[in-house]
Amino acid sequence: MKNSEANSNVKKKEKGIQIEGYPVEGLSIGGQETCIILPSLKLAFDIGRCPQRAISQDFLFISHGHMDHIGGLPMYVATRGLYRMKPPIIIVPKAIKENVEMLFQVHRAMDESELKHNLIGLNVGEEFYLRKDLKVRAFRTYHVIPSQGYVVYSVKQKLKQEYVGLPGNEIKNLKLSGVEITYTMTTPEIAFTGDTMSDFIVDHTNVDALMARVLIMESTFVDNTVTVEHAREYGHTHLSEVRSPLLS
Repeated sequence: MKNSEANSNVKKKEKGIQIEGYPVEGLSIGGQETCIILPSLKLAFDIGRCPQRAISQDFLFISHGHMDHIGGLPMYVATRGLYRMKPPIIIVPKAIKENVEMLFQVHRAMDESELKHNLIGLNVGEEFYLRKDLKVRAFRTYHVIPSQGYVVYSVKQKLKQEYVGLPGNEIKNLKLSGVEITYTMTTPEIAFTGDTMSDFIVDHTNVDALMARVLIMESTFVDNTVTVEHAREYGHTHLSEVRSPLLS
């Protein structure tokens, strides 16, 4: 193998990290930009300033309207159009959907381009299917402006226990006769909070977010140079608030 090929392979391996079998990429710098990428699922949470790797993700979930989380949105759509990629599906809190539509209208007028995309507004508790075996549900977060997090669920059809062990032809005949032989099992795989106070942790409606195999949450402040009260004033979480609830 040539050195250039070896170096290329090393760089590929170094991209992001693996958590519970999921490659996770991206960056989050407080007040500047946040974009978390799940390349195996073809989705990104928030867009920050639109890092290059985010452009190839077909689904984008926006947690709230602060610039460090949504600022790169027009560039994301424009660059996908430039590369002749299919229009992305963009999920936003329903409370800001109309404003996001106006944002694209302004950029179309300035750029004289189509900026093709599919924009969907979700309320807390509502769901969107990425595909038959994968869905996303919005959950409540607590920031200083309208916000929400997202839980990604795997969706699998499992054979009901009473039919386990039956010969294949019997199962087939039952199915053909109209008997419901399976049940749907949904498992929270990945959760993303976006900016939020720690209140989301004790919200009983958010149990799936806390039970997800991977929880990606904010902790903007990590030491005693900033107080918990200061963090809460700006709608953020202090690390000291996280350790006790999650470890208890």
